[in-house]
Amino acid sequence: MNNTYTDLVHQTFHFPQEGFDVEENYLQFNGLDIKRLIDKYGTPFKLTFLPKIGTQISKAKKLFNDAIKKHKYDGKYYYCYCTKSSHFSFIVEETLRHNVHLETSFAYDIEIVKQLYKRRKITKDTYIICNGFKTKTYTRNIARLINDGFKNVIPVLDNKNEFEDYRRLIRSEAPVNIGIRIASEEEPTFDFYTSRLGIRSRDVLEFYVDKLKGNEKFQLKMLHFFMNKGIKDDVYYWSELNKVLNIYCQLKKICPELEGLNIGGGLPIKHSLGFEYDYNYMVNEIITTIKKVCKKNKVDTPDIYTEFGSFTVGEAGAVIYSVLDDKMQNDREIWYMIDSSFITTLPDTWGIGEKFLMLPINKWDKEYQEVHLGGLTCDSHDFYTSEEHINAVFLPKLDKMKGAEPLYIGFFHTGAYQDQLAGYGGIKHCMIPSPKHVVVERNASGKLEDWLYAKEQTPQSMLKILGYVK
Repeated sequence: MNNTYTDLVHQTFHFPQEGFDVEENYLQFNGLDIKRLIDKYGTPFKLTFLPKIGTQISKAKKLFNDAIKKHKYDGKYYYCYCTKSSHFSFIVEETLRHNVHLETSFAYDIEIVKQLYKRRKITKDTYIICNGFKTKTYTRNIARLINDGFKNVIPVLDNKNEFEDYRRLIRSEAPVNIGIRIASEEEPTFDFYTSRLGIRSRDVLEFYVDKLKGNEKFQLKMLHFFMNKGIKDDVYYWSELNKVLNIYCQLKKICPELEGLNIGGGLPIKHSLGFEYDYNYMVNEIITTIKKVCKKNKVDTPDIYTEFGSFTVGEAGAVIYSVLDDKMQNDREIWYMIDSSFITTLPDTWGIGEKFLMLPINKWDKEYQEVHLGGLTCDSHDFYTSEEHINAVFLPKLDKMKGAEPLYIGFFHTGAYQDQLAGYGGIKHCMIPSPKHVVVERNASGKLEDWLYAKEQTPQSMLKILGYVK
């Protein structure tokens, strides 16, 4: 059996595959020469590959619109971007170039909406779906948007008391569209049975009749549901979808203005070369299920809204490290020490045990071995020791010869949530600096161009935050 890293990958997976190829023993990411970026910027660095965002949006739109056409579904599809997955302006503005709408989660999101409007990236016709448990500041900011003429702002009620804020604050002459989030039941492996988000299903009809039916100022426009586990082909997902559809049908019979069903986010992304997911089947099954239940209940099918965050930006991101050295701690465990920290750059690996797609950038022609990856902090949890498809990490052996090229490794499809969770800039564990951030986009002629969005964090910036310097 051959034992180079190339042999290992070809023996284990179908390779090359979308987004990943190897040329002259160097990894290419979506056709991008990562070694060139390493030579230009050094490691560690975060990478955002903007063209992938448009590819993902187009993929989802085609899946839903093809299914709508195939099944003669009488309703439209609206793609909303979930801003909490990444708030960076260059990412949000890239999504908006592809004719999408927005979903918000907190009061400060509304400030971003205002800036986007000033920059003419959105109009007052853009749908702004406002989710989350609302603080007073959040409801006040939502009300101001509506009062300023943003006619497609839809506050999604997370609890019944929230509605009273809108009754008091909104002065719009036209009827204001309202959504209701239905609290979903989670699968048995979760720490809780019912989501803390939304209004419990048995209270929705009563709330509509008491507060919204016949109300000239507000109209129920949308039902929203989402399961933390995402969109998966199992009994729990289909059971919850059918439950929500039955509530939609009951409401539709007494609420003709109800037109939208928001199924949230949850389309998975590739976290392993062994990833398999039948997107086409799942989207077609969702469309046929909605149509079937509505037909049975003799009501019109709803427009469908999604709020894809990770699916939109996850596969556009990567983090590139150098291996500084190896450490043999006993007779069988070899540690490769990286030039950063998993806790500070990829907090999901530490917080929830998330696995990302990890591959070496170079040395694909070298012999491989099982290793553990260690970060620079002195926290015992700053490590990465298993992949999604196997309970181990395999990487090329290090070359100890003087002047030999270091081993570079990349964690891919990391574009969603990692900066939001780690906190961009600021103070990190053991004062490990935030790495530089490189953005790659296509210019007007279609050629890839890279630019440095942020330099590596300096000690002076940390000392200023901590009060040591002014």
